[in-house]
Amino acid sequence: MKRLLKFTPVLVMVILLSSCSSVRVAADYDREANFDQYKTFAFFKPGIDKAEISDIDKRRILRAIEAELLAKGMTKSENPDMLVSIFTKSTQRVDVYNNAWGFGGWGWGGFGGWGWGPGFGWGPGWGGSSVSTQTEGMLFIDFIDTDKKELFWQGSGTGYLVTRNVEKKEARIREFVAKTLEQFPPSK
Repeated sequence: MKRLLKFTPVLVMVILLSSCSSVRVAADYDREANFDQYKTFAFFKPGIDKAEISDIDKRRILRAIEAELLAKGMTKSENPDMLVSIFTKSTQRVDVYNNAWGFGGWGWGGFGGWGWGPGFGWGPGWGGSSVSTQTEGMLFIDFIDTDKKELFWQGSGTGYLVTRNVEKKEARIREFVAKTLEQFPPSK
């Protein structure tokens, strides 16, 4: 039992961290669109320029989108069937945990029984608080019919961002794009 109590905080952290790694996705599309007709694509620069992220991250996102679309059998073209645009949003999430469970600390105790007096000891108890902040981002990927100039598919990925490590950031962007584009084309 002591061993279980000793590792409980570690298990809770592992569960919390693993739950933060997932990307939640959603897609919306025009039911009248003929998805079989879209074989070529190009990026819609005016839309991409409006995305409020660094140019480096834009290039990372566009490379990931291109790789996914090429893997789906599409071709990049100067005369495309569809245009690809992106939009991003981010929010700061602040979590405050009060009365966190912990081990150890100071307390009041009596001499040999109930009562007030100086004393201390180690053991499970409540106390303290912790604050954590995380940036949650949303990536929208829009597909626009070139002839009609209409949006026919939009996918979005939402999840926590990684900002300090370049390799992890690039992997996270690829994960956002891959998970979002799993929804394209929609299954009928």
